[in-house]
Amino acid sequence: MATENWQSFRVKNRRDQKLAAMLRKSNTPDSTLIIVCHGFTGSKEGQGQAVEIGEQLYNRGYSTLLFDFAGSGESEGVNKERTLSNQVEDLEAIVTWAKQEDFNRIILSGRSFGGSTVLSYSALDKDITAVCTWAAVARLERLFLPLIGGKLEGPADEVIKLESEEGCLELKRRFFLDLRNHDMLKYAAEVAPRSFLLVHGTNDESVPPKDAELIYDAAAEPKKLVWIEGADHRFSGYKEQVWKTFFSWLDNLPA
Repeated sequence: MATENWQSFRVKNRRDQKLAAMLRKSNTPDSTLIIVCHGFTGSKEGQGQAVEIGEQLYNRGYSTLLFDFAGSGESEGVNKERTLSNQVEDLEAIVTWAKQEDFNRIILSGRSFGGSTVLSYSALDKDITAVCTWAAVARLERLFLPLIGGKLEGPADEVIKLESEEGCLELKRRFFLDLRNHDMLKYAAEVAPRSFLLVHGTNDESVPPKDAELIYDAAAEPKKLVWIEGADHRFSGYKEQVWKTFFSWLDNLPA
């Protein structure tokens, strides 16, 4: 994973935590920046794929910013303090930095829970130019509450241990309580009049395709839902198809 052409830096969030970020800045006069939000258990590099797509975006004249949410990757913080509200604050810090760097066209792209974060933030910041989600979660409580048996009762600071593909994951009950503060379908409706692209695999085993349909139906034009036939949640084996869809959408956005 070659990152020697990327600028590494830190951005402080409202909680006084330093977020690790990487920028691949284009040499073109266009000041368009694409900010990528990783998934629930991911990190900014995306096992090399986020860096790779950033290089391809650079070749197409776009700047790309990758970052770790607090508690993930190289950012400060601990994972068990994660909430969607905190991730929205993290994204706010990154966008604020980008605006101060004179990027006047900012496009947000997020995968899975990162896509939900993108939707949440774009509803608050009307300066965002366009929004893209990959396998975003629409029904947050439906997806996450079964992990704790659907029971929200108990201290918000109680640490709950969950088994995942990556091993044991710790979250405070606050994470699950916070989900009730967010309405993905309401947020989706507030993306317009900005362009909105949704990408989802038809064989997604983690986030049902129904979530993409619900977000799409709630959103107003201009919007586009692209199904990747046969793709799972990680779009395994379908990377080129997803990227081609994303690049085509970017290239056709209004100037």
